[in-house]
Amino acid sequence: MNNACILLVDDEHAILQLLETVLRKEGFANIDKAHSSEEAIALCEKRSYDLIVLDVALPGMSGIEACPFIRRLTDAPILFLSARTTDFDKLTGFAVGGDDYVTKPFNPLEIVARARSLLRRSGRSAPSASTVPAPSAALEFGRFRIDEDAAELFVDDKPVPCPTLVYQLLLFLCKNPNRVFTKSELYEKVWGVDNWSDDNTVMVHIHRIRERIESDPSNPQFLVNVRGLGYKMIKRVAAADDR
Repeated sequence: MNNACILLVDDEHAILQLLETVLRKEGFANIDKAHSSEEAIALCEKRSYDLIVLDVALPGMSGIEACPFIRRLTDAPILFLSARTTDFDKLTGFAVGGDDYVTKPFNPLEIVARARSLLRRSGRSAPSASTVPAPSAALEFGRFRIDEDAAELFVDDKPVPCPTLVYQLLLFLCKNPNRVFTKSELYEKVWGVDNWSDDNTVMVHIHRIRERIESDPSNPQFLVNVRGLGYKMIKRVAAADDR
């Protein structure tokens, strides 16, 4: 994991220096820095990154505005940094393609923890030959299926693009069908962070899953809400006549 290539984007030199120092101390050696969205996009055109830490309030083109352009170049997890704490700002960050959101001021060790979690969940830390798992069977749910080995989602037999954390949440739910999970449990299991503090992250990703797998996202048949408890992925047992 420590071989991961990380791009830090912030117009404040002190923050860039702090993050670089802490990440290097934690063993991350491949770190690039950018002071603007334009510089970050140019770097993404030249190099492949495993994680991008992107400030929201950049001069000129903001991080929110830059995210869709970066998304066209890479599917690397994007961790937003922002002094803005409203739910609207967080939802906007997720809507444009972000995978996680941390508000300033922050503990730099939290950034390290979230970076490790995002890298692990995105599969960007290569396993050793001795730990490579055996090929996995596709997870079939009628209208959609997941090819876990290829990390691909198919809906009506057509491939559907899926951002990293959306895919990881969908995969987790599909591997644990018909079981109810609270928002905090999903956050801990998928994001890998214990200090769950806001349920918007999970709710936005649930919505993004439904947009992909449901015929009518406003009336879900697969990923359903269990009132007062949480969410579960429905997998119905085929009737004898259907087999």
